[in-house]
This record gives sequence, C-alpha cells and structure tokens, in this order.
Amino acid sequence: MVSRVVYGAGSFDQLGEILQPLRAPGKDTVIFLMDDVFEDGRLHGRVPALQEDLLILISAREEPKTQQVDALVAQIQAKGESTPVAIVGIGGGTLLDLAKAVAIMITNKGSAADFQGWDLVRQKAIYHIGVPTLSGTGAEVSRTTVLLGPERKLGINSDHTPFDQVVLDPDLAIGVPKDQWFYTGMDCYIHCVESLTGGYINAFSRSYGEMALALCKEVFLEDLDPAAAREKLMMASWHGGMSIAYSQVGIAHALSYGLSYVMGTPHGLGNCLVFTHLKQFYPEGVRVFEQMRKKQGIALPQNVTRSCSDSDFETMTAVAYSMEPLWENALGEDWKSKISREQIREIFTKI
Repeated sequence: MVSRVVYGAGSFDQLGEILQPLRAPGKDTVIFLMDDVFEDGRLHGRVPALQEDLLILISAREEPKTQQVDALVAQIQAKGESTPVAIVGIGGGTLLDLAKAVAIMITNKGSAADFQGWDLVRQKAIYHIGVPTLSGTGAEVSRTTVLLGPERKLGINSDHTPFDQVVLDPDLAIGVPKDQWFYTGMDCYIHCVESLTGGYINAFSRSYGEMALALCKEVFLEDLDPAAAREKLMMASWHGGMSIAYSQVGIAHALSYGLSYVMGTPHGLGNCLVFTHLKQFYPEGVRVFEQMRKKQGIALPQNVTRSCSDSDFETMTAVAYSMEPLWENALGEDWKSKISREQIREIFTKI
C-alpha cells in the first residue's frame, strides 16, 4: 500500500517540501516525468525542479511501452553517475505507470519487458511519487504498471511497484476535456464492476469497490458542483484502485489489452468500447454504464476495428486470451469451457 498521502486542493505546491528531506549533498537529483499537455505553463512553472534535476515532458497520446521505459532509464543514467533520489510522475495513468516502471528499472538490470508479469522484481525501486492529474485509472495506488511490450500488454505487478508517496490535488483535473474525463472515470467504474462480480472478491476488496462504485454513480448520474465532482472522482479512483489491488479485473480489461496492443487505443476508451458489448457477462454493469454515457452526452467511436486484418484479429484475440487471471476471476477456474477464442474474436469484430 502507498505509505504516505497528501490530499487537498492546492496540495501540489507542497511537492518541494515533500522532496526536500530526500535530498542530500552530492546525491540530490530528482527526475520529474510530466505530461506534455502542461507545457503551456499551467503547471510547468510550479514544478519544484532545482538546477541539478531533470524535467522530462512526455506525450500521453500513446500507451506506455517497455522500450520507452528502457529509453528513459538510459537517458537518466546518462545524466550522471549517482542514482536519482526520487522519480516524480505528474499526469494521468500513462505518466504514473511510466514513473513506477522507471523507478523499478533504475535498480533492476535488464529490459522492462523482462519484468512483465507477477512478482518478478527483486530489487527495491528508488523512491517514487505519483501526482495524478486525471482520476479513474487507479494507477496512483495500484501495484502494477501496465506496459505495451514486444509480445503483449501486461503489467509489472510487484510489491515494489506502488508509489512511496502520492499527492492528491483535485484542482489538477481542472480543464480536462469531457470525453477524456468520462473515459478515464469509466475505467474506475469498470474496475469496480469487474472486482465486485469476480470470484477473487473478498471483504477487504469489496469495501473499497462498493465505495468507489457509489462515488462513480454520484459523479456521472447526478448534477454535482464541478469541485465536488473532481473530489469525488479522485476518491473513487483511489478506492477503485485499492479494490483491484486486492482482487482482480475481468473480461473488459482482458479485451481492452488486446485492442490496445493492436490498435493503440487509449486504455480508458478501450475499456468503454469493449464494455458496451459485454451485457451477457455484466448485465447490470452495462445497463448503468449506458445510463451514465447518455447522461453525460458521450458518443463512442464506431467501426473502430473495421479495417483490421485477419492477422490483427488473431493477435487481439491471442493477447486477450492470454490474460488467464482476468478470465478466471470473471468466469471461474473452468473459464476456457465458458468462452472460446472464436467468441472473443467476434466481440472484437463488433467494436
């Protein structure tokens, strides 16, 4: 679990104070990874970077990749001989996942692709701090960092992955485009549906999932004040991330991973695109999802996979089918007798 949390509007301005105790003479470099959407100055000037620090602006328009992590680690290591005292990720799920992965790979030899899986990380990561500017992914609290690798989309799932500290400032979500706000929020909602209806559920996970689900319904079905909506969605993201950290996601995420691997579809949007076709598995979840989508006036893209080749569909299906823990959580140990590769492919053709 994340051991230190700062919460509140304007709390981003405490980041310099948070970093100060980590700095020491001769070993005080901090690496900031920030979404390049903030290059316009909204946040850039508030980052407490000192002269010896490194601020790297990164586009979140594409899913994070293992080779991107490797390149960032090489860039950081080329800066100097000393290991940075901290990595700070500022942005949505992409930037948070990159920060977690880079923090791990600075102290573990090899490629990030070598660590995709469960409990493969042996060396403790350097101190890493997450500052979410979007709410919904749960990346700020989860024990995974999901990356597109050379063969699959899969997380580095380990006890060394979670952030050491998180700064939750709901004001950082001001100005997020509505469609992106919705897609990322639905990632949280779908986390809850998959966790609460799955076989891996337990009382600890359920308590977080039920709270996150209730908050999502408030945010997307009621007419809230914008500040209240930002605060509630930030808390929903946190609780939803905690819920899946102690249980597991399900069919929507398995399919979304396959879609993203081939099409490069952003994670939140990918979840929405597949979830609308999963009524047979999550009837109540899909019903409420459609209610939320209509309430918020969101139209999902159509015919996304129309131009896909047979090879593309085969790859999507193979990636999705390989996510065995997700299918087992949703359908049980005998999940292979309940859904076939052909049925999975058919869902992809409908998107």
